[in-house]
Amino acid sequence: MQFITATHPIDPEPRRIGWESAQPIVVGDDVWPSAGVIVCPGVTIGDDTVVGAGAVVTRDLPAGVVAMGVPARVVREIGEQDRFEIPS
Repeated sequence: MQFITATHPIDPEPRRIGWESAQPIVVGDDVWPSAGVIVCPGVTIGDDTVVGAGAVVTRDLPAGVVAMGVPARVVREIGEQDRFEIPS
């Protein structure tokens, strides 16, 4: 998983002289990022969200969803069908 916080202006002139800044990334509780996920600057991922392998998260993801793809998109909500009963 890669957290990319650095960003830069689109205009080439300030980039030429080295202007760069950073934006925060916020990851909620119990988020499951699969292998190879890239999270871009300024993104928030909500609690309990699962991000599929190789996804590139360019925009905020809400809580309680499965997201995947490039760019990452919500494919479904996490619900009762996902409940796992731990055997006793």
